Amino acid sequence: MSDFISELIDSDVLRFGDFVLKSGRRAPFFFNLGNLSSGTAMRRLGNAYADCLMTFDPLPEVIFGPAYKGISLAVAAATALAERGVDIHYAHDRKEAKTHGEGGTLVGAPMAGRRVVIVDDVISDGTAKIESARLIESVGGKVQGVVVALDRQELADDHHTAVQLLHQRLSIPVLSVTDVDAVLEHLQTDPNHHDAARRIAEHMKQHRPSSS
Repeated sequence: MSDFISELIDSDVLRFGDFVLKSGRRAPFFFNLGNLSSGTAMRRLGNAYADCLMTFDPLPEVIFGPAYKGISLAVAAATALAERGVDIHYAHDRKEAKTHGEGGTLVGAPMAGRRVVIVDDVISDGTAKIESARLIESVGGKVQGVVVALDRQELADDHHTAVQLLHQRLSIPVLSVTDVDAVLEHLQTDPNHHDAARRIAEHMKQHRPSSS
């Protein structure tokens, strides 16, 4: 896991400083999986997602990546699984429905009657994942779980994180490749990142659920 976190930092996916998030909250770190742009990095990321997907029992039959970032994640994860001899289909949606050719908003494997796991980068308030789940269910798919790259482990309401809320709302497993605790542990072993570790630890004291 430490190698994976190093990859995120080296690729500028995980950045440290002073950021204003979409929610309006200030944070000492920012996560943008869109900064990954090399084949080597995507191969490592695909394997990290594959590790999580292999924990489902039974295995999913389709990996669904919401447009836009989720598309490359679904492809990378499916490719990584194929390299292990596990052939799982993938699908994704479009932001706008296509009105010519095959038409519609879905691309890739049919999902009717199949177990589907959603893959994406992070969970903010869970709305996008719930929309994806409803879309999958509307074509007869069964949502088996969600896998994201990073669990921020921050409060999304008065008592729960976004991952906890999504788990409650969909009643399915919500897994993460890594989380802020693992990031902190990694940073604390690197003298170059001790200040970032200190600031993140202080931030999490204020924004972590009291039961964590």
